[in-house]
Amino acid sequence: MTNFSVSTRRLPHRRRTVPHRRGPAGRHEGNTVAERRVFAIDDADVDKLRKLLCFEPRGHADMYGGFITPRDDPGADFGVLFWHKDGFSSACGHGTIALGVWAVHTGRVALDPSGITNVVVDVPSGRVTARLHSKDDHVTGVDFVNVPSYRLHTDIDVDTPRGRVVVDIAFGGAIYAHLKAASVGLKVTPENYSELIAIGREVKWTRNRIRPSSCR
Repeated sequence: MTNFSVSTRRLPHRRRTVPHRRGPAGRHEGNTVAERRVFAIDDADVDKLRKLLCFEPRGHADMYGGFITPRDDPGADFGVLFWHKDGFSSACGHGTIALGVWAVHTGRVALDPSGITNVVVDVPSGRVTARLHSKDDHVTGVDFVNVPSYRLHTDIDVDTPRGRVVVDIAFGGAIYAHLKAASVGLKVTPENYSELIAIGREVKWTRNRIRPSSCR
């Protein structure tokens, strides 16, 4: 059993890393980040902390955060358990980007003078690398190298309030349903923001009712 730290704003010492929050937390068990996720899902104290940080008034429906954990082996800089309003996820792209910047800004990883700094993070789905681009000691952009991705299923029918839609299912750190916006009469534009979210949630909820999955 070991201690771990969390991405959070906390009192009395406020610290903010967007969109993640960090500070001292409780305990976890397991030899890998994946095993620690299983422990966190079933541990009432850890889940209570997740809810405290994620739910209003501190958080909101789209809040994402991470508990910083030990790495799986010396090949990574640290590990993280990602969480959101529904529980603990297996991966998070924007979270990986945020953690890369946080690791450099807090001195956990030194900025490489070459202009490319790799921050290697163990997540429940595997090992990812945030690549920070910098100029004159300032971070100018971040991308990341994900775990291997692959297609699981094609042409899956899903019933929604817009009628039956057809999606492909793929893995890319978590399991995602891919839907062509045009197939439901939408374009990926700001004015369709709310409708895109709504149809995405309908597909997710319907698929989870048919085949529940811990990879969300």
